[in-house]
Amino acid sequence: MKQGFFPALGTPLDENGNLLCESFQKQISDQIQAGASGLLVMGSMGIEPYIRNSVYPSVARCGVEAAKGQAPVLVGVMDTCISRVLDRVDALKDLPLDGVVSTVPYYNAMNQSQVVKFYTALADNSKFPVYLYDLAVVTKTRTMPETVMKLWKHPNIRGIKTGNLVTARLLLNNPEKPESFDIVYSDLDTFDVAFQYGINKNLDGMFACAPKTGKKMYALLAEGRFAEATACLDAIVGLRDLFVESGSVLGAFTYAMNDLGYEGSFHMDYDTLPQAIYHEKVTTYLKQMGEL
Repeated sequence: MKQGFFPALGTPLDENGNLLCESFQKQISDQIQAGASGLLVMGSMGIEPYIRNSVYPSVARCGVEAAKGQAPVLVGVMDTCISRVLDRVDALKDLPLDGVVSTVPYYNAMNQSQVVKFYTALADNSKFPVYLYDLAVVTKTRTMPETVMKLWKHPNIRGIKTGNLVTARLLLNNPEKPESFDIVYSDLDTFDVAFQYGINKNLDGMFACAPKTGKKMYALLAEGRFAEATACLDAIVGLRDLFVESGSVLGAFTYAMNDLGYEGSFHMDYDTLPQAIYHEKVTTYLKQMGEL
């Protein structure tokens, strides 16, 4: 994977939980035009655990077809045990994907030997390259650096998405790291700092609603214009903070995506949209960023 930004795409759904493929296609087209280095379909921002089983394969297919080979496409396969994750992988078997991404199983906490067993089984049985996804705030279990160093020896495990800067630096600078193993960093607040450490593959769902700002930021980072790049990052973080302030991050994300011309709901079916005043605030903020 080349350096740059990787948006965790939003999944546009109708009132019955079915995919709005044209909306998804437009989102992907805009990200590719903005220069996204790769696309994550059905990650956390894409509400993968909440997608109906009957709809799941169509989201992946729509994403791959919309990308048209212009950017690598990874698909989330998160679930609660090995067999259920492999069911997800099996549902993707006919698609030309660049990889699958999975957290460790959530609901119950795990020890590190169980983490190794889980990812090894996934890698052994997946026709696609496997990317680890360290998201302890959801799963209750970190994938520790020493565990990653065991797992990266597997030829079908190709990288990790982590929001821990110490972990990312430790792995990146390890002389035993396989050349084919990618470190994809996901702590939005420190993307500019991480880039200066050589951690230059950054993934976050906020890029889905800020493609123009993401494009500008990574052009500035590549030129070494860090103060200007940080100003772009601050704008994206500010939008994220506005989502948090609204009381429903994904509900406010729906407001932003709809403003950008992407039809549908981007939040869970039990969630509610924030108060209308927050739609006004999101719209104003997007205009100030230059996204609208």
